[in-house]
Amino acid sequence: MEDQSAPSGMSSRFLIIFDFDETIVHMNSDDAVVQVAPGKQLPDWLKDSFRPGHFNENTHRVLAYMAEQGVSVEAIRSAVEQIPPSPGILNLFQFLQAHPQDFETVLVSDANMYFIEAWLHRAGARQLFLKIFTNPASINTKGQLQLLPYHSHNCPSCPDNMCKQVILQDYLARRTKERGCPFQRVCYVGDGANDFCPSLALGPSDVAFPREGYPMHKMITATQQGEPPGFKAAMVPWVSGEDVVAHLKRLVEER
Repeated sequence: MEDQSAPSGMSSRFLIIFDFDETIVHMNSDDAVVQVAPGKQLPDWLKDSFRPGHFNENTHRVLAYMAEQGVSVEAIRSAVEQIPPSPGILNLFQFLQAHPQDFETVLVSDANMYFIEAWLHRAGARQLFLKIFTNPASINTKGQLQLLPYHSHNCPSCPDNMCKQVILQDYLARRTKERGCPFQRVCYVGDGANDFCPSLALGPSDVAFPREGYPMHKMITATQQGEPPGFKAAMVPWVSGEDVVAHLKRLVEER
């Protein structure tokens, strides 16, 4: 699902892309939802049904179970809203909001639109994002939250429902045509294995910001050490959003 509710952006110099789970928020949003399940845990039969890399499918099963147990959508929303932000992320958002002429901000996540918009609205940060690309979510006639896959693709490295590199490349092509020129730099802030694939599409003038010690960081590091190196962009690991701000300030000062 591509959200188009934000106003169209001006011709910012740079594009910055964010992941959501464990990047903007400090934990996986699916794990937060479990806190409102009966006994604050899922039954073993449900956990045993999870397939690695099928996050959307797994979340859909959890939400169906929660509905069967009488957990309301409002309780789920409240649990998501209470997820703490990752360290320094709100300060990073403030910096970006103060520099709209420099940064066009987009979110690409394998979570879902309901969780993401709930959290962003609660944090007062929804207006920062020009576009949100994520799995569609809707409330059915029974009041149950249901998910659908974002798209299908042919990338062998990514989950069936989402390849972030496909989304990134399509967006860059569309925005370059609309703007009449490409972005000077593309920045990607993420943490997970599914953030590694889009980072491979970044060029030598671009910057990947992997969360330090997380899968994206480890995978980029391993690729950089290969022969020949398979990673073209600069890599700036972060522990806090303030680390990202410090680097972005240097980019802004380059004219």
